[in-house]
Amino acid sequence: MAQLEFALFDTPIGSCGIVWSVRGVVGVQLPEGSERATGARVQRRYPAAREAAPSAEMQRVVNDIVGLLGGEPRDFDYVKIDADGVADFNRRVYAIARTIPLGSTLSYGEVERLGDRMLAREVGQALGENPTPIIVPCHRVLGAGGKPGGFSAPGGVDTKLRLLTIEGAQFGEPTLFDRLPWATKNAS
Repeated sequence: MAQLEFALFDTPIGSCGIVWSVRGVVGVQLPEGSERATGARVQRRYPAAREAAPSAEMQRVVNDIVGLLGGEPRDFDYVKIDADGVADFNRRVYAIARTIPLGSTLSYGEVERLGDRMLAREVGQALGENPTPIIVPCHRVLGAGGKPGGFSAPGGVDTKLRLLTIEGAQFGEPTLFDRLPWATKNAS
């Protein structure tokens, strides 16, 4: 296994962490209530990681996470992920989740249909184990009928819905107002 490094950084919603190797991002830790608690969580998940200043490549990822959590839509397609130790099934689910465009969503069932021999429940479980939330946009996967489903990050479903709102995603049942001609013109 490659040497792991991590950094903690401030965002508009609290202190986050990022863990990386020479191959890419290994983990993202969303806020745990305080910088100390976030750092402790990172150390429990990645005990071999040592604190370091982010490289230019990792700093770009950090800047984009800060921007997204501050309300600016950001795309993370460029980010390399080091998925060493991640189960094959989970890797397949994460690969599908990474294809969901900014501002769009899929249901657990739609992810299931895109994969080979996947079940919606297992898709949800894999997304709950996602070590790189935000970069692997598990928040873009919803339950049937646009229901939010779960979200294992701190803040739970509220955090998920906030991320979707920042990205401009439509979720839930459309309202009558969503179907008005001026609603689609003003959305562009």
